[in-house]
Amino acid sequence: MKRFFVAFLALISPAAAQEPRYAERPEVRAFVRELVERHGFVERELLAMFSRVQRTESVLQAVQAPAERRPWEEYRANFLTERRIADGVTFWNANRKALERAERQYGVPPEYVVAILGVETFYGRNTGRWRVVDALTTLAFDYPPRAPYFRDQLEHYLLLVRDGGIDVFSVRGSYAGAIGIPQFMPGSYRRFALDYDGDGHIRLSTSAADAIGSIGNFLKSHGWARGEPVAFGAEVKGEDWRKLADTGVAPAHRAADLPGFGVKPAVPLPSDALCALIELETPGQPSEFRVTLRNYFVLTRYNRSNLYASAVLDLAAELARARTGPPAPPAPNIKKENP
Repeated sequence: MKRFFVAFLALISPAAAQEPRYAERPEVRAFVRELVERHGFVERELLAMFSRVQRTESVLQAVQAPAERRPWEEYRANFLTERRIADGVTFWNANRKALERAERQYGVPPEYVVAILGVETFYGRNTGRWRVVDALTTLAFDYPPRAPYFRDQLEHYLLLVRDGGIDVFSVRGSYAGAIGIPQFMPGSYRRFALDYDGDGHIRLSTSAADAIGSIGNFLKSHGWARGEPVAFGAEVKGEDWRKLADTGVAPAHRAADLPGFGVKPAVPLPSDALCALIELETPGQPSEFRVTLRNYFVLTRYNRSNLYASAVLDLAAELARARTGPPAPPAPNIKKENP
């Protein structure tokens, strides 16, 4: 069987030997046995690897204070900057052919792909500093709220590096274990990543074309609808709008029903269009409301935060405006009216 841990049997330094070893923990050893049974890993190799994995406190601190917990205006301002817009236009121009190809193939306009890359990694500048195996192991075994999810991602990661002949300790990414320019989690990497530049390798950490094609594939696979809008600003009156907002971001309500909840979209919608309502909050300021459609829900499959999807939407509008001149204006920041 192909060996995939390059130089994993190197001697452990005296300092590292003082750290608690995951390989000695019963739950990790049980996880190893599961991988051996399901995927044919060699037990002694996995145990040797886990003896070198480091519990990373900064990962645990970061996962408990994500950027998506900030107020909307503060969060948005971090991404809607002149430099990020200008650099996004530069990235768009440099990768125009790959973006146009992805639009033809998957139906996703270039501005949304570029905006995702702008929010995720500043177009590849900030792809993460943590060793992915350390981050995922720390979260899989020392972060109970989401341990099952991260164990699943750790399993995907070990399969990814084994199948690719990659040194398990060489890959760096976000505190959550996301990898490369588009910040794919290992499960998404294995399912949706593409060799879009045709060089025979999938390289999300170095190939802009691979990142572009992979994002298009991800969004299309999650239901992106070619030519359909994403979201519109909205006015709300009274308190019944809360019943609509509390049902989540999945588009489950007919546009014809919005007036009954006290919601008026900034743009008229077909009566049978399915939509949802989100509230974007900033303490001390009136909330911003948006009626969201299917493609907005698809954006939240990339990151389950409404702040994230809304920042991508707004950055996409600014990128399109900066590159081609003023298009139709983005969804206005319409505030709640007093009843």
